[in-house]
Amino acid sequence: MSDQSIIEALQREALLLNDINKLGPIVEQIGDASIVLLGEATHGSREFYRIRAEITKYLIAEKGFDAIAVEADWPDALRVSRYVRAAHSPLAAAIDPGAQQAAEPRQALQGFERFPQWMWRNTEVVELVAWLKQHNQQRTAQGDGVGFYGLDLYSLRNSMEAVVRYLSTVDPEAARQARARYACFDHLAEDPQRYGYAATFGMRKDCEDEVIRQLVAMTTDARRYADADGEGAADELFYAQQNARVAQNAEAYYRTMFQGQNASWNLRDEHMADTLDALRTHIAQRKGGKAKVVVWAHNSHIGDARATEMGDHGQLNLGQLVRERHGMAETFLLGFTTHDGTVTAASEWDGPAEKKTVRPSLVNSYERLLHDTGLKHFFLRMRDRRYLSELLQERRLERAIGVIYLPESERMSHYFYASLSRQFDAVVHVDTTQALRPLEAVVHPQHDEAPETYPTGI
Repeated sequence: MSDQSIIEALQREALLLNDINKLGPIVEQIGDASIVLLGEATHGSREFYRIRAEITKYLIAEKGFDAIAVEADWPDALRVSRYVRAAHSPLAAAIDPGAQQAAEPRQALQGFERFPQWMWRNTEVVELVAWLKQHNQQRTAQGDGVGFYGLDLYSLRNSMEAVVRYLSTVDPEAARQARARYACFDHLAEDPQRYGYAATFGMRKDCEDEVIRQLVAMTTDARRYADADGEGAADELFYAQQNARVAQNAEAYYRTMFQGQNASWNLRDEHMADTLDALRTHIAQRKGGKAKVVVWAHNSHIGDARATEMGDHGQLNLGQLVRERHGMAETFLLGFTTHDGTVTAASEWDGPAEKKTVRPSLVNSYERLLHDTGLKHFFLRMRDRRYLSELLQERRLERAIGVIYLPESERMSHYFYASLSRQFDAVVHVDTTQALRPLEAVVHPQHDEAPETYPTGI
């Protein structure tokens, strides 16, 4: 079928989003899924955050969702969760005093210190955190507030420190043993990539056995810690065990990152999927029923990898694993696309946040096909709609902008081939997007873009 015929079909099938603050019709299309994955085509577009936030609020308020799980580090997001859930038990206060001192959302977000801070320290997330705090205060049940949790594994040092703080409160001798095990990393915990390089190439002994022993110890003593007196003991045990898992998987991740891209990518997304499953199990035990979680991550993580070029090369991802483990009935994968506009991104890893111009999408890309409908904002459901799914099954280019964006060479590192209808259950297209507004200053570059280098920062 010609592109023009496809465009005409899309114009007929699209659900127009005339007000991106009123997205109830989208949520109704999601149905009864208990795991809803919301993507983004960039890590720095304001509309993506706004739309995801509005969908998330509706899922929480109208469909009883229990938690938000995001592409962020566990200890950083946990501080936000403690703030919005008002977890003020003596045990929590001893483990994370900073969370108890947070008086408003911006302070609760101060834990996000690692690059790229703007992914979570931005005006849209501040508004969402404020809404979550208010929503939880209005709930009648105690201790069941909606939480905010991180799925990622970069927080090697912070997670080890969190384990030691927890054990120092409940079992000082176990804390001493944990310090001894984690001392294997020495000063390299501050720079885990250096640790990974040195361990991979035989310049030092790796710490795999030590982090595994610590996780085993946390599991072995779980019953004793869970039965400890005090409010929130079960929650704090789970949080500490998860930090121990992060430490184990982060150690493995930083070693595998020098052994090929597929190994480290797959380990990271398997960690995300395992964390999501562990979180759902914990919440279900606490509430006595099935847990419902909404996930925020980049399209490259939440779109089924089997429908993409990355899958052809041996990579899997969170969206694929969720579908495989929980089936289509329990899951819904929503992707996001844009044609042009501006974006907050950096020019190099650890570089400052910049407001950058997004180039118009390439010919033969899905973004260009959706742009050519002439529609501004719209939702397109492909799941269970055979005709539309077949129209959007052909592999085309699809753009992915991470925390690094260098427009001059974007075809090489920001585009890949994908089958849209197999990758997502539905998509939201925002034709022109605006740059996310970080809480910190944004650089407005006056120079030509530097040559592109890997990684794109997804």
